[in-house]
Amino acid sequence: MSGFTKIEWTQATWNPTRGCSPVSPGCENCYAVRFARRFSGAGKPYEGLTESTPEGPVWTGRIRLVEEALDLPLRWRVPRHVFVDSMSDLFHERIPVDFIQKVFRTMGEASWHTFQVLTKRAARLHQLRSVLPWPRNVWIGISIESSEYAWRAGILRDVPGAIRFLSIEPLLGPIPNIALDGIHWVIVGGESGPGARPMDVDWVRQLRDDCNESGVPFFFKQWGGVHKSKNGRILDGQIWEEMPVHIPKATSTDSCLIGPRCRSANA
Repeated sequence: MSGFTKIEWTQATWNPTRGCSPVSPGCENCYAVRFARRFSGAGKPYEGLTESTPEGPVWTGRIRLVEEALDLPLRWRVPRHVFVDSMSDLFHERIPVDFIQKVFRTMGEASWHTFQVLTKRAARLHQLRSVLPWPRNVWIGISIESSEYAWRAGILRDVPGAIRFLSIEPLLGPIPNIALDGIHWVIVGGESGPGARPMDVDWVRQLRDDCNESGVPFFFKQWGGVHKSKNGRILDGQIWEEMPVHIPKATSTDSCLIGPRCRSANA
């Protein structure tokens, strides 16, 4: 259940844990639980981790540690950007600290890859920041879906990751004047799939402009919707896919350098 992916801002996924539980409104239409439900039968990878409800599949809250997947990145010899736990949350409260430390040790050993760790559990990330190694090939991110959860960005600034990023997806409302000091990358996207909630273009433009003014790379992932492929990812005639290309010192609060700012939708 790991390997190459169609997620626009990464190249591969690696899932040393499986399963999750909701923590905020951004979890309401979770793509991962819909995918996991397809593989939740007896003997399948997500057995016991999801259940069906009249509103759709939900996580049961159980977590499975996948010990046999711990060394998987060490077997990938070609360097990749690797999204860690696309089907879980590495900082879930039911994942033991020693297992999280094992994951971080693997990331440090697989130094030819770039690992992108993303969590909604900002408080636990902050709690564990001092007991984890922080290799320079590990990017650490926090999900934010609305201004109500913008406080998570403040917690991220205290984490000693070489690259600190925000995944503002699904964007469920405007986030005016978000503070981007100490943040090195911002991803924005709309919700997709059944029941997808709409995203206003002005919410996206505001975040793009804030990133441009702060010199922070901006990546627009998708408009989303029930049929996301039809809605695409073009913003004001361009595809925005900036990536961090320079890793600052872990203690730096300066913005990193950025790659190509955007490309024409016709390129």
